Amino acid sequence: MRTDTHHLATVRNLGILAHVDAGKTTVTERILYATGATHRRGEVHDGTTVTDFDPQERERGITIFAAAVSCVWDGHRVNLIDTPGHVDFADEVERALRVLDGAVAVFDAVAGVEPQSEAVWRQADRHGVPRIAFVNKLDRPGADLDTAVESIRTRLHPAPLVVQLPIGAEDRFTGVVDLPHLRALVRDDGDGAVRRAPVPEDLREEALRRRRLLEEAVAALHPAALEEYCARSTLSAGTLTAALRDLTLSGEGLVVLCGSAYRDRGVEALLDAVVSYLPSPLDVPAVRGVHEGTGQERAADPGAPFAALVFKVQAAATGRLTCLRIYSGTVRKGDVVRDAGTGRTERVGRVLRVRADRHVPVDRAVAGDIVAVAGLKGARAGTTLCAPDAPLLLEPPGVADPVVSVAVEARGSAGTGRLAAALARLTEEDPSLVAGTDPETGQTVLSGMGELHLEVAVEQLRSVHGVEVTVGRPAVSHRETVGRGVAGTVYRHVKQDGGAGQFAHVVLDVEPWEGDFVFRSTVVGGRVPQEYVRAVRAGCLAALAEGPLGGHPVTGLRVTLTDGATHVKDSSEAAFRTAGRLGLREALRGCVMVLLEPVAEVTVTVPDDAVGVVLGDLAARRGRVSGSLARGGATVVTATVPLAGLFGYATRLRGRTQGRATFTARPTGYAPAPGSGPGAASGSGSVGADR
Repeated sequence: MRTDTHHLATVRNLGILAHVDAGKTTVTERILYATGATHRRGEVHDGTTVTDFDPQERERGITIFAAAVSCVWDGHRVNLIDTPGHVDFADEVERALRVLDGAVAVFDAVAGVEPQSEAVWRQADRHGVPRIAFVNKLDRPGADLDTAVESIRTRLHPAPLVVQLPIGAEDRFTGVVDLPHLRALVRDDGDGAVRRAPVPEDLREEALRRRRLLEEAVAALHPAALEEYCARSTLSAGTLTAALRDLTLSGEGLVVLCGSAYRDRGVEALLDAVVSYLPSPLDVPAVRGVHEGTGQERAADPGAPFAALVFKVQAAATGRLTCLRIYSGTVRKGDVVRDAGTGRTERVGRVLRVRADRHVPVDRAVAGDIVAVAGLKGARAGTTLCAPDAPLLLEPPGVADPVVSVAVEARGSAGTGRLAAALARLTEEDPSLVAGTDPETGQTVLSGMGELHLEVAVEQLRSVHGVEVTVGRPAVSHRETVGRGVAGTVYRHVKQDGGAGQFAHVVLDVEPWEGDFVFRSTVVGGRVPQEYVRAVRAGCLAALAEGPLGGHPVTGLRVTLTDGATHVKDSSEAAFRTAGRLGLREALRGCVMVLLEPVAEVTVTVPDDAVGVVLGDLAARRGRVSGSLARGGATVVTATVPLAGLFGYATRLRGRTQGRATFTARPTGYAPAPGSGPGAASGSGSVGADR
């Protein structure tokens, strides 16, 4: 048992998180090279990376699919997931974060915190994942560690704890000073090894000043460090390291390192920090699940009953692979495991250690490991696998609702069946993709998280599954909300067709609400029993699926059951559920309804001489500019733009700025569509937008 515990203490499951183009994949490649997992440095621009192995990733130069790799550093097993930075693939990040114990957040030393940096940071906050930060690209012109750290402080974390000082700047950046140990870490250009050396004389005073600031910041947050600081007026390297680990695990502090992954500066120190500060499976709380409605915990113990969560399913040359995080127990080749959701059992064909698209068979995997297994046919992302005699259902990762849809049609009648099979495979591998049939047109509709997401999916249909398709123009998913409500809508559900009848009488008030949906009852005197109140609520929820404007989902309303009546024989939960559903539909037809369209926050970085062109184009797309910031000969423009107005924007922006401008967009919710709102129509019972 002691050996198993030792194994768990030397495991680190972490993700690399960042904005697109901050250097996540290059950091991952340098980690693989530094640990000996690869023998040559993979480059994004050459298409030779290990983790971006998909042809589309190499062609586009971005990470699209979360890729797991495994390597060893200083006696520790490091299971690492390189996650996408583009907002369209945020669900890949969500699934990865669900199974990780820690993360490295990578920031561009010139740009600092960028929009998607903030988005993935908030995702990690929701999952309670401890993080350290790596400020990358210090070799770039305009790179500034202090400015990047200040953006982290103001936008992400109030207590960044900088543990390194750069040696040199921009193209003269050669290494870092390790502040806890007051030593220089410089790469020898001859053999490529990292040398520990005394702090350069011209940096010694600055290094001492920054170490004192680090000591003061740590002492202010950590009681044991404060005690030593008060007694000795300084902190030993051991106390400082231990306190930094505690603050990382609690989330009270954020260790910040720096370097240049492309030039191989600071990567070994980053790996040391991963081992020193980020948690092992023993440091995180026991996983919680349910069985027959009762909550249970499973400790990270290889001897406990097996429990694992599937976070990714992928097709490989050798067949279907199921990637999973093992929370308790042990799995071996030939073991029978149970799908906790369906109750089905399957046999594990092989257990594989993963390195992106390459896999090494292993005899077994234990609690704390992230591995792939072959031979499972029914498991999907979010499936819990467990021992057949010890069922446990774990909470699956959340899946965001799709916001963009395209119609897809196979070329030629022979391709129709192949298209259906290919779409089934796509949606199995990526749960954020949804395929269905439009009931009005009969078209096959593919829905996803953004235009790029759908472009990638369509290209996979062609290149991976061999299905030639034609694609219609993307359409966005609208919502409907209440602009002005109604009071006292009476609905009586009476049905008599022989035998027991149905009777339910409800009176509903509907009003706008800031949140999604709220239901309450103010009925007094027992006129509607509590079980019937719950049935009315269930009926109202069913009515929200289709609004009166165009059959879109309804949100942003509060429904109040103010009165009602029952029949001694004919009333039932089913009758009141029907009354709630049809009564709310009737009430919504009497409200002033507002059509909502999805909007996105767009950040455009554009040369100063092209700002006017960009602003004009954003205005033509109904964008509302919310701010602009000058940054080294360029302007960063932030605007809120309807998602429908962003179709084709990337091509348009490149053409109008000769390829010099870049942009990112992240969905931020919904806003009223033009001509929609309480002021767009008058009087109760009118509709605030055309069907």
